[in-house]
Amino acid sequence: MDPSHIIKSAGGVLLTRDVLARGSSETAIRSAVRSGAVWRAERGLLAVAGADPELVAAGRARGLLTCLSAAGRFGLWQLRPAPQPHYWHSNGRAADGCVSHRRALTQPRGHGTIAALPDVLLHALLCLPFLESLVMVECAYNRGDIDPAFLRSHLIGNRCGKARDVLARVERGADSLLETLARILFREAGIATQTQVWLDGIGTVDFLLEGFLIVEIDGLAFHLEPRQFKKDRRRDNAAVVRGLPVLRFFYDDVVHAPEAMIAQVRGVLSRGSLRWPQPDQPGFASSGRPWRP
Repeated sequence: MDPSHIIKSAGGVLLTRDVLARGSSETAIRSAVRSGAVWRAERGLLAVAGADPELVAAGRARGLLTCLSAAGRFGLWQLRPAPQPHYWHSNGRAADGCVSHRRALTQPRGHGTIAALPDVLLHALLCLPFLESLVMVECAYNRGDIDPAFLRSHLIGNRCGKARDVLARVERGADSLLETLARILFREAGIATQTQVWLDGIGTVDFLLEGFLIVEIDGLAFHLEPRQFKKDRRRDNAAVVRGLPVLRFFYDDVVHAPEAMIAQVRGVLSRGSLRWPQPDQPGFASSGRPWRP
């Protein structure tokens, strides 16, 4: 079997022994190396031409990219890039300048140099600070890629208490990293917070705080969509006409100035305590009569 096809199917980098185990031969490997389709990254490690340097580095470390280093490979939300690579290692081989994860994998090693998504999330839960791991897991959960119950079943024992606490805060409904962060900030500030609330005559809003303050979160690319921009502003107008105050915050507010954001929210909340009328169903609001201060 063509070794270049085998290596490409595994992500572009693969141990020589694994190439042989998947049906190639030493003769075929030597031929592929001579043709330039495959190159020897080092003894025992093969890569196809143009292989991703990050994956080559993981192969040289005899590890798999995982945790924060693998987040981008799965399109997961990230608060920051990994300052140093995170590898999963199955042996005692040391790799300088990296974070080494050695917890046993729960999934087969299908990719040559990247851990499977469930293991990436488990490693993140056990390694990263609260918010960094939360946004990764919540992104995968909202896409339907992972069941938190599966992750929880692999987090047994006292050493996994922090990871279980993160899972307990994971929710559905957030459309972006910023919405997840804002929800956590509002609730940690002791503010009654409903997410993705439908309001008659207005539509679905990102947050309804204390039953009457609408908060919308605009991402980095909000201004690139003129139609959505106009739709959002018309919805804001509809809310104000009905007596509901609206605040909008941006990436810098949520990520870099959360204290100022919370202060503005508290300032508006302090001006009125009446609630927008709500039906019996939790998480929804109705326009039975206008809110009045």
